[in-house]
Amino acid sequence: MTSESLNIYPLLIPDCSSPARPSGVLTQTLSCFPPRYAPFDVHFQSWALQGLPAPGRAPCAALENARGPNMKALLSGICWCVCVTLCTPSVNASWWYMGSLGSQVMCDNVPGLVSKQRQLCRQHPRVMQVVGAGVQEWLSECQHQFRHQRWKCNTVARDHSLFGRLLLHSYREVAFIHAISSAGVVYTLARACSRGELDSCSCDPTKTGSWQDNNGVFTWGGCSEHVEHAARFSQAFVDAKERKERDARALMNLHNNRAGRKAVKRLMTLQCKCHGISGSCSLRTCWLALADFRRTGDHLRRKYHAAVHVAVDQYGTGFTRLTGGRLNPPGKKQLVYSEDSPDFCIADQQSGSTGTAGRVCNRTSRGADSCEVMCCGRGYDTAQVSRRTKCECKFHWCCAVLCRDCHQVLEVLTCKGHT
Repeated sequence: MTSESLNIYPLLIPDCSSPARPSGVLTQTLSCFPPRYAPFDVHFQSWALQGLPAPGRAPCAALENARGPNMKALLSGICWCVCVTLCTPSVNASWWYMGSLGSQVMCDNVPGLVSKQRQLCRQHPRVMQVVGAGVQEWLSECQHQFRHQRWKCNTVARDHSLFGRLLLHSYREVAFIHAISSAGVVYTLARACSRGELDSCSCDPTKTGSWQDNNGVFTWGGCSEHVEHAARFSQAFVDAKERKERDARALMNLHNNRAGRKAVKRLMTLQCKCHGISGSCSLRTCWLALADFRRTGDHLRRKYHAAVHVAVDQYGTGFTRLTGGRLNPPGKKQLVYSEDSPDFCIADQQSGSTGTAGRVCNRTSRGADSCEVMCCGRGYDTAQVSRRTKCECKFHWCCAVLCRDCHQVLEVLTCKGHT
């Protein structure tokens, strides 16, 4: 056989709802081996195919006409790959992946950016570097908040969305991720503005003249964090993807993104410096400062526990509460979700759970990190770990602190795997 004998026919794609392999009900006709399937085309030519099914028949249903066992295996594999590729829900990449790129953020190479995000990226490359560097900060805060929980805000290696198939669901955990990431963008941008790291912004120019609080009149001075500018950019960049999709999940993501931005603004503190004779504080100079991001994480963690279970209303523009017996819609500062979370006990690809096998637990705790709760009743393994620490430290005049090296044996308890 020679390559001249190759015939190209329309490729018929099976219905994904069919439990059968690619011989299911035919629903869509594509051009056989278009350019994006060039590698398949090369393989077919190298095999010098003959006996392909006639137009109108599924290739996989006619494998018996293929010549030779190798040919049948190749056709079967390709048909199965096409079916799996088209039928398996995929997780879109996210701007969160910018945190993996560090200072090498290249707008055209960041996967998952929609056109509006890519446009902003090209217009503000330095801002994008700040946003990318800030990803690790809010991600670390997320992992700190859930360090003793079954779900620990863990990321998926080599996944451009960071969190994998978890994002295909509308759990309260996903609500927290969107809130803390949106808050992280506001925080890092406002801080970069006040530090003079960006040419496009600086201190808040509206904080001038005199003002009054519960302690009397003060004068704006110093450098107030320009949080409003940071929130506007965060809204334009972070919300761009959800505003393009506009489905029920996107509507919830927009709501939770806004709750995260509001958390940063709500926790800003007024800091003042007193002027006057003997520190009488007859005159005050004040400025608005960002609270430590740990406070934002603590605040959003409380919102996570109080998150509202909702469904999108009949108009597709708002929410209806499903629990609590109240009729009013959730507030703008509350987190919302629509799916009950799994228990995260065992690894499950569909739900996005990585399980708790191998997690360290606390035998004496009565909280979520206890071995009974963390290990989901599966039991735990015990190991002895030796650790070297500094001990019996003494100060010697002048000026040194001398310590001994001590060995400490610790008992480490880890959850057993699912059997």
